[in-house]
Amino acid sequence: MGNPDLAFQVIIEVITLLFMLVGLFGLLIPIFPGLTVMWLGPLLYVIVQNANGNMNWLGWLLFGLITLLMLGGNVVDNIIIARHVREKQAPWSSIVIAFIAGLVASIFFTPLIGIIASPVGLFLAEWRRLRDQSQAFAITKAWMTGWGWSIAARFGIGLVMIALWLAWAWAGHI
Repeated sequence: MGNPDLAFQVIIEVITLLFMLVGLFGLLIPIFPGLTVMWLGPLLYVIVQNANGNMNWLGWLLFGLITLLMLGGNVVDNIIIARHVREKQAPWSSIVIAFIAGLVASIFFTPLIGIIASPVGLFLAEWRRLRDQSQAFAITKAWMTGWGWSIAARFGIGLVMIALWLAWAWAGHI
């Protein structure tokens, strides 16, 4: 009829990969914790593998690297966005207003509204502060550029996380 252990292993690997793919494509939504969702798959995988006595030093090492990538990636995106905006001399108060506007809109409406609310919040805060629409728009454009670069960085980190997990899963089969 088949090996039940192999079937269980395949199910765990498919679930892990699904978590990672949902997280990866969720990275396109700014407030979606895509890297954290991606990390939940390998966390489930390590729990199951450890419970079955299948964890070795390589598995722990790769899980540790995946964890560090998740933690670093969750910080780097905000740094990239803030750096681009700070280069235009925007104060931290305006940056915080933008982050809060995106978060609140995402909670009460949808993440797509949050994507719009963050730069609008920044634009309005800077227009009020500077009384110059073109400068406020230039700062908002810097926000959008930083957001684009942060998506690229997080997506790259996500791909590395998937590659590490695939190497880990593959190593478990040899």
